[in-house]
Amino acid sequence: MAFEESIRKASIQSYEGTRTGDTIEEIEAIQDYIRNAKIVIPNKNGIKVEVINKVLAKFDIPPAEYLQVNTNFADFSRMPAVAKAMIAVDQSDADLVIARGRLGIPGSGSFLVFMDNKSRILTAATSPSHVVHKQSLEETVYNEALEALKRVGFKEE
Repeated sequence: MAFEESIRKASIQSYEGTRTGDTIEEIEAIQDYIRNAKIVIPNKNGIKVEVINKVLAKFDIPPAEYLQVNTNFADFSRMPAVAKAMIAVDQSDADLVIARGRLGIPGSGSFLVFMDNKSRILTAATSPSHVVHKQSLEETVYNEALEALKRVGFKEE
């Protein structure tokens, strides 16, 4: 089932009150979209891009491009990671944006989000605040990207 058709069908089911949950076809449509997307990662440095590309490679997903953009002002929003992703949607011609930032208010932890070019969230993962988990940035980003892909059925080989 094509990606847009999958979304349309699920919306109709919700409207009609017949939706009973996600289907394997919907998961496969998300996987296909991710596998075939032009991907960018907005960031002011390339560290997250390198780490996320290592995870993408594990699943034979083409590497993401580095969208060098200062996203500091996204921290003033209620959902900084989502705001960063939306900045990238507006600043690029990518099909898919992978953005990472704060989940909400300071102290709320981090949020890594996969967003399509219409600002729809495909998958995401969260981590507690660094002062709680005490992992390196690289390790945390790696784990978040891995978890986000596993949430939509990607399996490690």
